[in-house]
Amino acid sequence: MKKCKCKFGRFLLKLLGVALVANVALFIVFFFDLDGKLLFNVVEPFLKKHYDNMERKDTLQMPYDMDKYPKYDY
Repeated sequence: MKKCKCKFGRFLLKLLGVALVANVALFIVFFFDLDGKLLFNVVEPFLKKHYDNMERKDTLQMPYDMDKYPKYDY
């Protein structure tokens, strides 16, 4: 019996189908720029909220003689 070739052929067809579906999905992500939209609408507001609330040193309070290498304490 030649069941071996039939199983191998089905495996190749399934593998080809999975590759085709993955290729279509990646093309849709690329064509509609879904990764950029995700970054702009989800990740960027989260990062802005996080980094805008960080404590920073007030550089306007520093003395004018900055050429003497001041000590930066955070």
